[in-house]
Amino acid sequence: MDRDERTMLMNMSLAEKISHAKKIIAEACNKFGHNTFCIAWTGGKDSTTMLWLFREVCRALAKPMPKAMFIDEGHVFEEIMELVKQVKTQWKIEVEVVKNVDVSDKAQSIGDLIQVADLNDRNRMEIDKLGYSESSFSFMPESLVGNHLMKTVAMNVFLEQNKITALATAIRWDEQDARLEENHFSIRTEPEHTRVHPVLHFRERDIWDTIHHHKIPFCSLYYQGYRSLGAKGSTLKTSDIPAWEQDLENTPERAGRGQEKEEIMDQLRSLGYM
Repeated sequence: MDRDERTMLMNMSLAEKISHAKKIIAEACNKFGHNTFCIAWTGGKDSTTMLWLFREVCRALAKPMPKAMFIDEGHVFEEIMELVKQVKTQWKIEVEVVKNVDVSDKAQSIGDLIQVADLNDRNRMEIDKLGYSESSFSFMPESLVGNHLMKTVAMNVFLEQNKITALATAIRWDEQDARLEENHFSIRTEPEHTRVHPVLHFRERDIWDTIHHHKIPFCSLYYQGYRSLGAKGSTLKTSDIPAWEQDLENTPERAGRGQEKEEIMDQLRSLGYM
């Protein structure tokens, strides 16, 4: 997709953006069905909005919802888990929690050292892909090693075991420079599947306007000033006012996220991260 088309989509009205997202979801549902199609749900504002869009489209098409995949990276905010539990019950969503327990079971606390030699063959192979040569690493879910093992590897194992052919994620063009070249449908390998990005053309303000207009549930942390939610130990709020009341257009959305991860986003995405 070229820059002009991307700009055109981002400058549509909110109603047009929602309609376009629903069109993408309907196309994906018709193409992939629901048994091998999955929705990546983090409990954040973007993915919960995407989940709502799927619910609306599937109800309109009289099709079953694809199940949702929630990645437990080892240090999840309690408030996110509360939101997931609430929405799962309220919307009757099938959710599968995935976790790389071969890694997490070897650490009692965040920051504990994990010996590479103690990990299974898959995780040692994945560490080799990173070019990491130390004999141990700290259990930090949003470090290079931690993010890859606890998020990407956990996700890929789930995709492989369940023979998933398509995965919907709630990334947006305006959220991170590393995502600017994405398309609404994107082929992935290792494992082979299609990424579907229904809200790629939404801006941060659009997400909040959709949430408030359609009364979509959202995590209570956004009331406290958090704008982008990652691992509990590396996510800070950047203000004391609710996220949607902040200067969304002129301040960085992910300033409260672990900046080590932001700096290596291109590398993480080359390895399969969302």
